[in-house]
Amino acid sequence: MGLWQIGTDTLARSRFVVSPFVETFASLKLLHTGAGAHPGEDAWLRAHMPGYRALLAADPVTALLVGAGLGRSWLADYFTPTPGEDERFEDVVARVRATDPAQARADLRVSLAGPLPAALERDDLPERSAALLTHVWEETVRPYWERRRRVLEADVVARTAQVGQGGWAAVLDSLRPGTRWLGRSRFQVNLNAYPPREVASGAELMFMPVTPRTGWVSWEGRQRYAVVYPCAGVLAEDHDRRPVPAGLGVLLGGARAGVLVLLGSPMSTTQLVAVTGQALGSVGRHLRVLLDAGLVERRRAGRSVLYSRTAAGEVLVKAAGGDQWAAGPEHRVAGPDHRPRRHRS
Repeated sequence: MGLWQIGTDTLARSRFVVSPFVETFASLKLLHTGAGAHPGEDAWLRAHMPGYRALLAADPVTALLVGAGLGRSWLADYFTPTPGEDERFEDVVARVRATDPAQARADLRVSLAGPLPAALERDDLPERSAALLTHVWEETVRPYWERRRRVLEADVVARTAQVGQGGWAAVLDSLRPGTRWLGRSRFQVNLNAYPPREVASGAELMFMPVTPRTGWVSWEGRQRYAVVYPCAGVLAEDHDRRPVPAGLGVLLGGARAGVLVLLGSPMSTTQLVAVTGQALGSVGRHLRVLLDAGLVERRRAGRSVLYSRTAAGEVLVKAAGGDQWAAGPEHRVAGPDHRPRRHRS
């Protein structure tokens, strides 16, 4: 298994970071597999797979490059640098473009666990990689970024509340299948058979959510480490494009019914604002009505207040046919795990 040795001081200083570059790379992985984990991803793939396939069909070298960069055993190091906090997409992709061509080819050989195809023995691989990532960002991620950013930030709120309620062990155990806090400063990052790695004291450790159902880990040198994980399934789905059950909407009003349906998993007001796009005041009024009606309840988690459906609310949603619509993250399956060996010492 992949094991990181992390000091308590490093873990205490770690933070959650939303990165447009990491979201773009996760979206590239989703385009490469072509298989969505839920209806929201399926709809996104239907919209963008034709353009992506046309781009690769017109450029066989880049098509080979994608397969090599995503690799058989781990991701090519240069292809997925570890972003810093608040680092813009353009700045991270500039680092990809600036990679020495010989280093890019060496990284691709490692990710393939073998020799490169003859067509990839060339010096423009960093530029091609940067161009591909820029295409995925501009055409398939940036148009949705504001909403995705709100969803990712909502996940950060939920994880931060979880730290306050159950400590870091509860958070690390729930990031994705294979992650687990083992105690005595040991963090299992995946189930792959890799040598243990000691995270240096004072290193920068970041946890980065993405909306596609995938994840990986990476690092640069001994000072920057990242764990990329899929945000909670109830947040990742494209709820605002799916209709609330008609009968429930007539009974409660469409916006209020939508809030009730979303509360199959505990959510804060910040999360509900992010997912629904409604104003904070509107969400607060809907919650007050639902609380007074006994359809939802609230509890404190650290400094956050989380809302969820009561038994009465569950019965109402199920009777209206909304229980499948509101399936939570326990019904999702995370994607494959790849581990870049960024500057292994």
